[in-house]
Parts: sequence; structure tokens; C-alpha cells
Amino acid sequence: MPGHHPARSRRTTERKGDVRERAILDTCEALLAQKGYDAMTVGDIAQGAGITRGALYFYFGSKQEVVTALVARTVEHLWERSRVTARADDPRQAITAAMHRTVELWNEHGLVMRTAIDLSLTVPEIGELWSRTADLFITAITAVLERAGIRSGPEPEQAPAMARALCWMIERTFYHASQESRANLQKASSTCEHIWLTSAGLTG
Repeated sequence: MPGHHPARSRRTTERKGDVRERAILDTCEALLAQKGYDAMTVGDIAQGAGITRGALYFYFGSKQEVVTALVARTVEHLWERSRVTARADDPRQAITAAMHRTVELWNEHGLVMRTAIDLSLTVPEIGELWSRTADLFITAITAVLERAGIRSGPEPEQAPAMARALCWMIERTFYHASQESRANLQKASSTCEHIWLTSAGLTG
């Protein structure tokens, strides 16, 4: 995870550091909702976390580093959840479970996800994190499509290319729906699930 983490010799210091780092990231997520990325400052984050600016700089070198770490923490949850669900033997169950987990994460952390997408073009570290996250999703979707009988290969109608298109369709659809309401996010998820099932030849 990005950020400055000097080696700490004692476990107690490490635990205290972990708690403080979590407070910084939680505060950053709350401030994204209250002020937005551009308006919030390092001072705001430090104040919200109950520490001085100097103490915050022990952990992170800039506002950008704090947000990058917050994105990393959030997509880590996404990786954990998708890794488990993608391994389900039945492709239909795997698709339903994957979409359910994705809705959960966007409901919990939609603002962080949208911020990551917004900043991925201008903040290289976030761009790289988001790209790695997409690649993991594309690999998982490819595996599900192949288990459903879609052939693997380089052609546009084969599993890897279809998985890439499905991944970016889901990302953009969730990005917009999550700004509207939880109900719209659920509807958007159902639509994406239907398209994925249709692509895999699993409807009907």
C-alpha cells in the first residue's frame, strides 16, 4: 500500500499505527462525501483523525497519497470478494454472486470507487491500482465465461475480449447508477447480470 511506513520494532507501536492509519483513511472517506477531493486538505484529514498535520505526514506524504491508500484498501476488499465468488463451480451461481458482491461494495464505498475512476487518469498510482483491479475482474469473468462454454482465444467473440467489454460496461454502469440511488444501483446490477448471463449463453 502506498505511503511512508518506517519499520516499527514493537508490536504495540505497530498496532497503534494501524489504528491511527485506519482513522486517517476513514476520515478521508468521510471528507470525500462532505467536501469532495479538491476541497479537502491535509489539515482537514488530520483534524478529523484527531492528530496533528505532522503526525499525519509520518504516515502519508500528501493528500494524494492518503486517497491512493484509501482506494487500495477499498479495492483490496473487492479483490477478496471477487476471488472467492469467481471460483464457484456453477457459472450461473458465480455470476449472481459476483454481481451481489459488487453491489455490496458500491453501496458501502461508491464514493471511493467513483473518486478512483475520476482520478485514475491524472494520478498514476491510482490509475495503476484501478487497472490492476480491472485486470483481476477480467480474468475472473473470462474464467466464468469459459466454464459456461465460451471458447478462449484472441478473437472478438471469444472469452477474454468479451470479459474485457463486460468489465468496463459494469464499471461505467455502476459509476452512474451509484450517483442516483441504491434502488437504481440494484436495477443496474440486474441489467449487467442479465447481459453477462446472455453473453455466456445461460439465459432461458
